[in-house]
Amino acid sequence: MVKIEPYCATSVFNPSAYSQAVKVTGAQTILFLSGQVAYDDKGGPAHRGDIVGQAREVFRAIKAQVEEGGGTLANVVKLNTYLTDIRHRADIVPVREEFFGKKLPASTLVAVAALAHPDWLIEVEAIAVV
Repeated sequence: MVKIEPYCATSVFNPSAYSQAVKVTGAQTILFLSGQVAYDDKGGPAHRGDIVGQAREVFRAIKAQVEEGGGTLANVVKLNTYLTDIRHRADIVPVREEFFGKKLPASTLVAVAALAHPDWLIEVEAIAVV
């Protein structure tokens, strides 16, 4: 059985909003999710100009990918979030908390100049162990 637990060296600051590291033991399957973006039903950008709508769709896609792979969001051990505008950070926090709770898995958030389509505002990669 997989055991996933937050981990932080005693000499490193342990923030309340995310895990500095995640320790995984007993894993049999690892899911590496490509960056998820907000697609509409035709494969174009959904929720144009709406960071909250796009974030919700991105995290919904991550949830669906992990569940189809045999896990739950509790199996996600790492998130890499890319925003085209760092000012959206505060807007996506409540959406992330809807899916992951107050303490995220190990996480990185960066601002980038652009994503693959100019209407995408957020992209999130994930790693899950099942």
